[in-house]
Amino acid sequence: MSQDSGPAPAAPRHGGDHAIAAARAHGVQTMFTLSGGHVFPLYDGAVRARPPLRILDVRHEQTAVFAAEATARLTRSPGLAVLTAGPGVTNGISAITTAHFNGSPVVVLGGRAPDSRWGSGSLQELDHPALLAPITKRAWTEHEAAGVAGAVGAAFDLAAARHRGPVFLDLSLEALFGTAAAAGPEATASAGTASEAPDPGAIGEIAGLLARSSRPVLVLGSDVWLDGAEGAARAAAEELRLPVVANGQGRGILPAGHELLVTRAREAAFGQADLVIVVGTPLDFRLGYGAFGGNNGSPPARVVHVADAPGQLATHCALAGAAAGDLSAFFAGLAGAGAGPAPWATTWLPDLQAASARAIAADAALLHSDANPIHPMRIYGELTGLLDDDAVVIGDGGDFVSYAGKYLEPGRPGGWLDPGPYGCLGTGLGYAIAARIARPAAQVVLLLGDGAAGFSLMDVDTLVRHRLPVVMVCGNNGIWGLEKHPMQALYGYDVAADLQPGCRYDEVVTALGGAGELVTDPAGIAPALRRALASGVPYLVNVLTDPKVAYPRSTTGV
Repeated sequence: MSQDSGPAPAAPRHGGDHAIAAARAHGVQTMFTLSGGHVFPLYDGAVRARPPLRILDVRHEQTAVFAAEATARLTRSPGLAVLTAGPGVTNGISAITTAHFNGSPVVVLGGRAPDSRWGSGSLQELDHPALLAPITKRAWTEHEAAGVAGAVGAAFDLAAARHRGPVFLDLSLEALFGTAAAAGPEATASAGTASEAPDPGAIGEIAGLLARSSRPVLVLGSDVWLDGAEGAARAAAEELRLPVVANGQGRGILPAGHELLVTRAREAAFGQADLVIVVGTPLDFRLGYGAFGGNNGSPPARVVHVADAPGQLATHCALAGAAAGDLSAFFAGLAGAGAGPAPWATTWLPDLQAASARAIAADAALLHSDANPIHPMRIYGELTGLLDDDAVVIGDGGDFVSYAGKYLEPGRPGGWLDPGPYGCLGTGLGYAIAARIARPAAQVVLLLGDGAAGFSLMDVDTLVRHRLPVVMVCGNNGIWGLEKHPMQALYGYDVAADLQPGCRYDEVVTALGGAGELVTDPAGIAPALRRALASGVPYLVNVLTDPKVAYPRSTTGV
């Protein structure tokens, strides 16, 4: 039976019907899954719903969860992944952990062996919630068909509440295959987070710190986008004339070329600032664990941390100020408390703008390098001019994607996806699947290291089967660059860091029903990218790059 031909039920019947009704009431439009018998009623409920709920089946469960996570990060509405019992759930754990670290609202529904046989050794019998509890907001089991609708609705409400994150619910065989009377009117997503305004007194204290500052920097992180605060953040930055460094999905809130965007002067900004206001991202290894200032004889900077929920505020470093809650309300309050002209706008800001301009000018030669083997920066020099403002760019890799983070600046908010602080490779194909569905008219470009390609390239088959055109660019240097160069520096040699030189990942994509080509000459990069963007199919541009080039990394994350 096809997904469009099933008979319409008079009312929800089994637990799968109840689950699908609850998911749809919370805005779900696609279920990401890999087929498994324990969750058949969820598929049946999706097929027989009116209209049917789209089922997007993949080749590995981690891809299903990564796709649900990217859906959440792009649409700012919870994503749904359905995993069958046992290995179906355990195969998804790295992706669920990624959602946990990214604060992505994802609901994972798992199948479960029957209660009636529990402890007897049923196929794939495993108590999943005990494994999932440390990496989810909640993990529990529903045992009754009558409780499925309420449990699924509660899972979606919890995932979407600040601080957002993944929620796991497994459903016993009896709960899914069993029947129950139709629930009452479908619940809608809770709007309870809208009134969680930060403490006005805390905002006032931060405004006072800003008024006494001469070298402030504002850092915008992913939660600014996920909390729907990108407009308020930009307005506050412009009102207060604050230099801005963007992090994660905070990229694009100030578009490429904006006069206040000084991400390319990040080292000078963080090293010489006297006040750093970090909003919507942890003070983790990406931000020096919250240590700023101290360069050129300057004292350490005062640090303000602002998060969407109190539990996200840093406790490992001294804070001069902190606030938690609705981030739009925070930015509005900070802008409203501004007192007169900003003294930093005439000295500090121009200094950072000049430093940014110098960095951009210094990179021009490598972005247009004719070196052969190809310097990876040449790829970005060509790609930048081909991307539309609304393009979705996805990074899945080590050194190759680090270059992307440095040289590709989104034209709009919500157009950048990377694995985030957990650093899990293999996100790429799941993210690309979701991006093509969420942004059907936009360019979707997936940047893959050749190491990362090995984790998920089989899901090109998913792109082909579901007719989801995506451009993939593989920076293929034949090594694990993020490990090979540091190991050589530490020990004078390396092991377990080599891949197959010149591997034809483009032919893998072609064999799976897509298209692709190999590029070995820098002059061939731009024509290949244009062919890929115009192809209308999953297309991989496999660029052989110089394995001797190492990204100039400033942190190892340790």
